[in-house]
Amino acid sequence: QRQLVESGGGLVRPDGSLRLSCTASGFSLDYYAIGWFRQAPGKEREGVSCMRTLDGSTHYQPSVRGRFTISRDKNTVYLQMNSLKLEDTAIYYCAADVHYEVQTMCDFPQGNFDYWGQGTQVTVAS
Repeated sequence: QRQLVESGGGLVRPDGSLRLSCTASGFSLDYYAIGWFRQAPGKEREGVSCMRTLDGSTHYQPSVRGRFTISRDKNTVYLQMNSLKLEDTAIYYCAADVHYEVQTMCDFPQGNFDYWGQGTQVTVAS
């Protein structure tokens, strides 16, 4: 079965760190664009960071640039989140699609991408 599975969410204090993982099973992430998205309560889903495995290109939304880092190791894509803020609280989802460039994918959080994960909760609270 082809799927994406996220993990690594949890409860963290402000200024803390978490690393989210998005692991693909049943298919290879080669040639895919991978995006991390999030949805906070009462808000629309937004793009966070995206990368294209073919050339390693990355894109970050301004609100997370300098704090979050997207990376890949084989069939897992990571989102290292540092200096977390209260407003980073959300359900984080990863998605994969073979057709998108990184900024286009990140700017299209409602996209009907090839694969979506089930989400992992990140809560930043003191």
